[in-house]
Amino acid sequence: MQPTVKNESRSGFWSDLALWKKILIGMVLGVAAGAIMGPDAELLKPIGTLFINAIKMLIVPLVFCSLVVGVTSMQDTRKMGRIGIKAIILYLGTTAIAISIGLGLGTVLTPGEGLNMVITDSSAVGKEAPTLVQTLLNMIPKNPVSALAAGNILQIIVFALGLGISLTLCGEKAEPAIRLFESLAEGMYKLTGLVMKLAPYGVFGLMAWVAGKYGMDILLPLIKVIVAVYIGCLIHVLVFYTGLISTLGRLNPVRYLKGLLNPAVVAFTTTSSSGTLPATIKASQEEMGVSKSISSFVLPLGATINMDGTALYQGVCALFIAQAFGIDLAFSDYLLIIMTSTLASVGTAGVPGAGLIMLSLVLTTVGLPIEGLAIVAGIDRILDMARTSVNVCGDLMVSILVAKSENELDGSIYNQTSSHTKPEAAPVTI
Repeated sequence: MQPTVKNESRSGFWSDLALWKKILIGMVLGVAAGAIMGPDAELLKPIGTLFINAIKMLIVPLVFCSLVVGVTSMQDTRKMGRIGIKAIILYLGTTAIAISIGLGLGTVLTPGEGLNMVITDSSAVGKEAPTLVQTLLNMIPKNPVSALAAGNILQIIVFALGLGISLTLCGEKAEPAIRLFESLAEGMYKLTGLVMKLAPYGVFGLMAWVAGKYGMDILLPLIKVIVAVYIGCLIHVLVFYTGLISTLGRLNPVRYLKGLLNPAVVAFTTTSSSGTLPATIKASQEEMGVSKSISSFVLPLGATINMDGTALYQGVCALFIAQAFGIDLAFSDYLLIIMTSTLASVGTAGVPGAGLIMLSLVLTTVGLPIEGLAIVAGIDRILDMARTSVNVCGDLMVSILVAKSENELDGSIYNQTSSHTKPEAAPVTI
């Protein structure tokens, strides 16, 4: 009898671990494997690519079904408009604060000072920043099927919102379609759970590849940029986000920090806000008590328009490039950077590498040399990890505050200290 107990305990060790612990173990082993194998760690990259492809498979149907279900479950278009306005104001407001923190750290730490770079190609220009009118026009899909096939998240969101509102207005006639979308959404949630079981192995492959490819050689010349971005990200999450949770939400910020562990680690390794969306939705509902109607509406919206980490990174990198090339920026340039980054975040996809596209728009608007992108591109993956994690943490924070303001935050779930303890009393609603 005793040997049987030992075998059961051994077989259950890995399965009993929390997902975030498995992911952290995968990260540590991946870094170790990358350091040992060096460039040969490229062989392990397909493991991570497999996980990323599985995540990408979920994005379009999950966003579309979640938004339609989220809108139809409200049964009140006025409520949907109220929630949307709250979410957008919080998203854009926190983005402006994020880039201000980035500019502040870039000014204090002066990461590009002393590099004395020279502009070798004066004709190098970036993409012209889209106007507000162009951004608004591009939100409407000419062909919803093409938007779904191309994975244009912003257009998918607009179409899903329109369809959800229309189904709600149709009343009883639309009930069969609503039930169909509810079934599809439940199926996607179940598929999400299955895919997330691959996360530790995918994280192992990705981290091994990053550690093996970049090593310390790429970090040392730009260590101040990396330090500035990571410090800024920590300040934004640990000070600003927790401050909003405490003051606006009147909630315990420690519970927020514990609940974001899983999606933050997934975001750190996949560098995709949209790709992390399944884990973000799961954490908001199961760890933080946000209702399905709120999380299904606010989180897909945030994965598209909330780019706090990316904006913070742009502030640091814009000043780094200006300092590296010896260009002085006026106060109006700082304001222009803040405005451009905040508005550009609305139309930027939450996928790996999107930060470089946004940075090119900022550099072009302010008149900085676009060739400065080549300097940052070498460490973009490392910076992308931190900024994507902040984006996801911001999505969760907004979902909590919106749910709290709508009395749709389950206090018994949010306030529980662990699965083995009795939940505390629900907090006083706003």
